[in-house]
Amino acid sequence: MPELPEAENIGRALKRTICGETITAVEVFTPSMRTPLLPLASAGLPGRKIVDVRRRARYLVAELDDGRGLLMHFGMSGVIRVEGPEVPRRKHEHVFIHLSNGKIFRFECTRRFSLLEIHPGCGNGAFPEVLAKLGVEPLTSGFNGSMLFEALQKRRGCIKNAIMDNSIVVGIGNIYANETLFICRIDPRRSACEVTWDECDMIAQTAKKVLERAIACGGTTISDFKNVDGSEGKFVQELQIYGKAGEKCPVCQTVIESVRLGGRNSFYCPECQK
Repeated sequence: MPELPEAENIGRALKRTICGETITAVEVFTPSMRTPLLPLASAGLPGRKIVDVRRRARYLVAELDDGRGLLMHFGMSGVIRVEGPEVPRRKHEHVFIHLSNGKIFRFECTRRFSLLEIHPGCGNGAFPEVLAKLGVEPLTSGFNGSMLFEALQKRRGCIKNAIMDNSIVVGIGNIYANETLFICRIDPRRSACEVTWDECDMIAQTAKKVLERAIACGGTTISDFKNVDGSEGKFVQELQIYGKAGEKCPVCQTVIESVRLGGRNSFYCPECQK
């Protein structure tokens, strides 16, 4: 599933390739993905100019010159490409947005869990109302030890699920939560309310570094993720704990174990993360 670093890389690529272009036509080949797609065909998009692309959590918004925005989420298998019309349509490409430079914005999603919608209220750098309840962005100064410590005081669930809670902080998905807690030497099963202020500060600072490194590597490709240019994320080569159950810990050589937390596979070293 594309997480924050993957969404950030897609957004940066789209900013380079579609900003400044005018939409000339829209083709919808499938009635719906997570939500209906047919409204895109009648939304009056031809003639509208794309003026910006920005990210909020794992969502992207392509701002149009009339203040509306195309809201995108990539679900489990969403892939965006910007290619010429000479490339045949792939089986699971559900929407084509034709651009004034002759290229086509193409949205592919094998499992149809992705989202592509038109929303008002996106002018001047704003985000649509549906994203209003999301928590703080992890790469901003608002995500720090004090903020996290305060948010965890009444959380009796495990720390890993807490830092993945989008009402607290957005975009720290399963891969990056595993990596962050391993670097911090914190057991992912530990009660969130028992984590100290110093540990919260370490989690916040470490999560920033992990996410920034993943962004620099183009994200993490485990199975489906591909960037706009078709490249895969290279951070998979730097994973220390995620997906390593049964292998030896890179620090102490203890066998890495896994457990299901919040419906997700969680990986930890029983020695380093006591």
